[in-house]
Amino acid sequence: MGSSRTFDTTGEPVSDDSPIVMGIWGPPHPHPLLAPEKNEGWGKLRAAYDRLRERIEESEADAIIVYSTTWPSVIGHQVQCRENPEWTHVDDDFHALGSMPYSFKVDVDLAKGIVEAGEKRGLHMRGVDYRGFPIDTGSIVALSLLNPDNRLPMTILSSNMYANRAETIVLGKATTDVLKAQGKKAVAVVVASLSNRMFTKHIEPQDDRIHSQKDDEWNRKILEFFAKGRLEDISQLSRDIHSQIRVQKVVAFKPAWWLASTMGQHNRYEGEVLAYEALHGSGGAVISLTPTKGSVGDKEFDEDDVEYYRGDRNVIDSDSSTEVSDTESANSEASTPSHTVPEGAIIETSAAPKAVGAYPHARRVGELLYLSGVGPRQAGTDEIPGGAIRTPEGIPQEYDIKAQTEACIANVKAILEASGASLSDVIDITSFLVDMERDFAGYNEVYAKHFTSVQATRTTLAITALPTPIAVEMKVIAKIG
Repeated sequence: MGSSRTFDTTGEPVSDDSPIVMGIWGPPHPHPLLAPEKNEGWGKLRAAYDRLRERIEESEADAIIVYSTTWPSVIGHQVQCRENPEWTHVDDDFHALGSMPYSFKVDVDLAKGIVEAGEKRGLHMRGVDYRGFPIDTGSIVALSLLNPDNRLPMTILSSNMYANRAETIVLGKATTDVLKAQGKKAVAVVVASLSNRMFTKHIEPQDDRIHSQKDDEWNRKILEFFAKGRLEDISQLSRDIHSQIRVQKVVAFKPAWWLASTMGQHNRYEGEVLAYEALHGSGGAVISLTPTKGSVGDKEFDEDDVEYYRGDRNVIDSDSSTEVSDTESANSEASTPSHTVPEGAIIETSAAPKAVGAYPHARRVGELLYLSGVGPRQAGTDEIPGGAIRTPEGIPQEYDIKAQTEACIANVKAILEASGASLSDVIDITSFLVDMERDFAGYNEVYAKHFTSVQATRTTLAITALPTPIAVEMKVIAKIG
């Protein structure tokens, strides 16, 4: 279902009162900064940056905010808070192009405000204020070319590797919250490739080209959307873009989500593609977006809007992935599942706790269903029935292994039923206990209640720790179909 929108008397949607005066999309590689003369295309990208630098100087912007895909984070979202980060950087891959010394000026109040605003909206945020903390290539390139004299203060946001749409949308809204609260206007800069497949061997500069025809065709379609100011449409297509032309290094293609959320989730922009060229096979483009009352207007949202982060939302996705709606989850207590997932399906359900890494709840291969390891954490809250095995400070504490085992099996059941299977379909279980001597008897008692009649094969292993403060985890294989 599409989310609701406000329209004016002409039938056009009302534009958000965004403090972003301009959005910019630029590539993450150092060639336009360090070697524009070595390739005509690299030179065109450099010239495009120069044109945008002039526009920024003429704008009413008070700051520059960079969202960089070449600053990956794992633990939450990081924000550059050091007043004057200064160092010399060499690109990880293209070190032969030379060094990139930098000295930037950070809007510390803005940066710290984004950290606080993100936390208020439910995100895990961290400010970075360390001498010598490495700034990534993409941010250095963008800031060195767009703001060479530090005319405007800036800050940089990391791109969390495991964040999905809901989390990224909320990060954009937190960014806007602070700008409005502080009465500032800003230029929002995304550092990202379009297609990101690159050549794995050295190529001469004059031989650079887009890695494949498919990548080029997709890039040009995306650029067509940008040129028409259709930012929200690109945001809604991000999952398709990720599956078609992106190397699967992260869980999703996030930059358009953040940019649309920060600037305003609509298509009312004047877009311009200033350059599109190859960068060692990847698709590099320099693009500008300016808020306007014209353009093509809004489209229906395939994914609903979100204000606060409370875990990933359900989405409309390709046939290869199944995400279960809240309604389906509520009905998952039925003993007979109402559907069976197709061959090759990846299963994720809101009825089970969110994964702590880049993996699904389950995956079907042939007539077998493989479940990732699942523990007792509760869906939506991460509460641990029976109590955590240690305090947040790492001090061991008492817990109830029976309650944890019951919750663990309930989560297994929820994932199975979301996949079209049940506990009776289980054929093999591997269990992990962090304290075999203490917990085996209680775990075994609860296990017998649910699996005596099933007669699945089982292995129980003693391990030193699990990723969260739990005592038991199960990895399950079931038959399906």
